[in-house]
Amino acid sequence: MAKAFASQGDMSEKNISFTEIGDGLYAFTAEGDPNSGVIIGDDSVMIVEAQATPRLANKVIECVRSVTDKPISHVVLTHYHAVRVLGASAFGAGQIIMSDTARAMVAERGQEDWDSEFQRFPRLFEGHESIPGLTWPTTTFSDSMTVYLGNRRVDIRHLGRAHTAGDAVIHVPDQNVMFTGDIVEYHSACYCGDGHFGDWGRTLDNIKSYDVDAIAPGRGDALVGKDMVNAAIENTRDFVASTYRPAAQVAARGGSLKDAWDAVRAVCDPKFKDYAIYEHCLPFNVARAYDEARGIDTPRIWTAQRDLDMWEALQS
Repeated sequence: MAKAFASQGDMSEKNISFTEIGDGLYAFTAEGDPNSGVIIGDDSVMIVEAQATPRLANKVIECVRSVTDKPISHVVLTHYHAVRVLGASAFGAGQIIMSDTARAMVAERGQEDWDSEFQRFPRLFEGHESIPGLTWPTTTFSDSMTVYLGNRRVDIRHLGRAHTAGDAVIHVPDQNVMFTGDIVEYHSACYCGDGHFGDWGRTLDNIKSYDVDAIAPGRGDALVGKDMVNAAIENTRDFVASTYRPAAQVAARGGSLKDAWDAVRAVCDPKFKDYAIYEHCLPFNVARAYDEARGIDTPRIWTAQRDLDMWEALQS
């Protein structure tokens, strides 16, 4: 391989922020690393996203303990990716919730995704020895479910395919706040390697229809206020469209994956090259956009070897 993945060289620890985005609602963010959310109910706490390892999950727990001593009863996982789910055991929650589709993806490709991400993100997987295995939900849902943390209602919804086929969002009606996972990002590249470009915009429209007052995005700063929320949604839409369109044009004329890479860079670099994890995501985004444009609806499974083969093809 001519050079390493950008993510393999990203070894600096990130500064953590713990931001209140509503009464008893918090966003745990870390400069483009995966975010987590915290929902404090009457008697217990729900965590949104479990981090990559128990080591990182304990950083979330430290922040939770700075604001409440209530037990953690639920963990909601918005999708199946290893960096989001493999820290779940640290929380000791009785309920781990995923969509039916997300659980099916753990069964179909969870181990392969773990192996792939472990190769690409050495810093996030420091302390990986404490991961007990794949994270499996105790509870799943098809389109929607509601959890009551005492009187606090939490709605968990599948609003459409975007970052993956099984994405969930979490809405807290009493504060009109949403946790979107990686469907929405803020000044961070979207990872589209398992995405559905043709559906992503409609799913963003469904999120926008809630007219929420704040969002904890998948990566990047907490979004507080309708102006910031809407700007992030539209910026995410632009990122996804700007990635797909040039790749689709190359595919339509029978061009190569390398041609698609060059075309996407020409459009996206001027707008997004300074975004967090932009270089980390770009080869996977181009490969998936190129596949979807050629009629491959279900994203091909990323394996550690496929990662290397794809990266080598882009170095010529």
